[in-house]
Amino acid sequence: MRLRHIEIFHAIYTTGSITNAAKILHVSQPSVSKVLAHAEAQLGFNLFERVKGRLIPTEEAEMMFDEVDKIYQQMRAIKNTAKNIRDSEFGKVSLGVTPALGFNVIPCAVTNFHKKHHNVNFDIQTVHNETVMQALLEHKCDLAILFSPQSRPNIKSIELSQSELVIVYPKEIFPDCPQKLTLKQLEQYEFIDINDSGPLGSLFWARMMEDNVYLKSTIKVQTYFIGTKLVEQGAGLCVVDKYTAKNNLSDNTAIASFDPPLTFTVNALHLENSCVPRTVTEFLPFLIEEIKNI
Repeated sequence: MRLRHIEIFHAIYTTGSITNAAKILHVSQPSVSKVLAHAEAQLGFNLFERVKGRLIPTEEAEMMFDEVDKIYQQMRAIKNTAKNIRDSEFGKVSLGVTPALGFNVIPCAVTNFHKKHHNVNFDIQTVHNETVMQALLEHKCDLAILFSPQSRPNIKSIELSQSELVIVYPKEIFPDCPQKLTLKQLEQYEFIDINDSGPLGSLFWARMMEDNVYLKSTIKVQTYFIGTKLVEQGAGLCVVDKYTAKNNLSDNTAIASFDPPLTFTVNALHLENSCVPRTVTEFLPFLIEEIKNI
């Protein structure tokens, strides 16, 4: 099958008709019918049967679809990459950032930079450790800012700063608002657990194993932000990065560092063989200043 055959087959299979396939591909119905007929002639079997006005995939089409879909998704990735390269004109900062930096760091850095560089366009999106490679390869961002990212082939990592994990707790638990706490001091209290928290979760887990302390938890959440809001409601205490903690404090909550501290790095990632745009390089000092201010 040729690439055009794959595109037409995928469109008909997923939409159920030549009419709908023509609409999403922005071509005429006769051209879709012609390409489908050519594909079936080359394959030597039918891909669809017409039943009550709809095209129903044949058994052979069902057997082929998984493999065709893989190629189709790769074609989409290539198109996305080409579009993102085309859109990366001079004067653009394209960033992928960890959600925790979205509360204050990124808005302040972008605002301060934008005041001095009015004509620079910004494209900011959220990325996570497990999706950063694809975002960089598809040129969805020129630079990704993450916490303690794992080393990856063909990706260069620049350490921007260091930060730490902190404990967010209701003041009623520790009325004297200590600035440092040990894991042992937390053992008797309800702990709000953050699932799938990546490298920072692994860092915290290693400390629990090292100190032989187990924190009981009946509440599990997916994001640090929700964890801090549960603490605010008195549901327990949680462990989050300092950026999330400081930007989500309330009158009845406080934060404490670990004793000893649990530190991690803040890194900028980019493709090793790709030139980072000048505008992105000029933006980095603004970002670093805000990261270190927290």
